[in-house]
Amino acid sequence: MTASPGTGKTHLLAGIGHALIDRGLKVLFVRTSELVQRLQAARRDLRLPAELAKLDRFDLVVLDDFSYARRDQAETSVLFELIAERYERKSIAITANAPFSAWDEVFPDKAMTVAAVDRLVHHSTILEMNVDSYRRRAALPARRQRSATPPPTQTA
Repeated sequence: MTASPGTGKTHLLAGIGHALIDRGLKVLFVRTSELVQRLQAARRDLRLPAELAKLDRFDLVVLDDFSYARRDQAETSVLFELIAERYERKSIAITANAPFSAWDEVFPDKAMTVAAVDRLVHHSTILEMNVDSYRRRAALPARRQRSATPPPTQTA
């Protein structure tokens, strides 16, 4: 799921996750940066396969803020391993602020970018939310109301 910040991507996937949980499925909702740190620690301790196997108990893994920051080779390597491990077996849902065409800024290796996107889009549903930021829309009426209200007068 791609769109600009504040468009409701996280909120929508949280709702989908809750609906799946209500139906008895297991869902992990995690910030991508947190999962990357967890997977990197597992790789460092030579237990990455075991950590990936633990994630297999979830029917859906939701990676929030996937494209929020540029990642280095070690970070993208564990992300790619997660994507490859779940490919055609388990589901992944991703929120991203950048379209796939800009993911070469997320993954430093072009071949890995192409391979990751290829696996993610195969058998997928892509939701692109082309709307204004909810937070921005909510802030505009309040800002207009503040500027339209005359300042209070002081009395001596």
